[in-house]
Amino acid sequence: MNKTLFILLLITGFLQAKDAAETVSVMRIKYDGGGDWYGNKTTFVNLFERLKNITGIETTYKEQSASITDENFFSHPIAYIAGHGNIKFSDTEAQRLRTYLTGGGFLFADDDYGMDKSFRREMKKVFPELKFVELPFNHEIYHQHYDFPGGLPKIHEHAGGPPQGLGLIYEGRLVVFYSFNTDISDGCENEEIHNDPPEKRESALRMGVNILLYALTH
Repeated sequence: MNKTLFILLLITGFLQAKDAAETVSVMRIKYDGGGDWYGNKTTFVNLFERLKNITGIETTYKEQSASITDENFFSHPIAYIAGHGNIKFSDTEAQRLRTYLTGGGFLFADDDYGMDKSFRREMKKVFPELKFVELPFNHEIYHQHYDFPGGLPKIHEHAGGPPQGLGLIYEGRLVVFYSFNTDISDGCENEEIHNDPPEKRESALRMGVNILLYALTH
């Protein structure tokens, strides 16, 4: 079976099983602490357009935004968090995010360069028993639609060195994917926002699509 058709069938089955809305979207997390949760304004506009072109699945124009304690936070199967600064979860938020993730939700976290220390600290509130592990390059997330045999692409230099695709695995399921030291989100932005070389932007979009497809089919 054609790989794209197979993915399309999986997503369709997922949406029917979850009794989801007709369109795919992502819930961006509004958080306290002073970090810029609201950045990367065109990231999902471009990712959703690419995803729709590949699969034919209807997507929203852009992502939704909500605090973890908002009533509609659980309305989408994928949550997203990014930024350059401090992240802080209340005890209630940490517990609710755990409920979301252990109940089938998925979190894509992307370090814009500066949130790493606080994000790791706050995720310890959510999963005190878990540690981030680096995913092997043969993990499915790197081979959903596009193949990345060397793991995450390097988009922005930031701290230098290789990027890392890190995960929190709960009862055998990847519930958090954390792209560190690369900045996939910035790479997916409009060219006038981040004038990256075309090959970098293409790599970021491809990896972003892989992450969304993985979350939708697992």
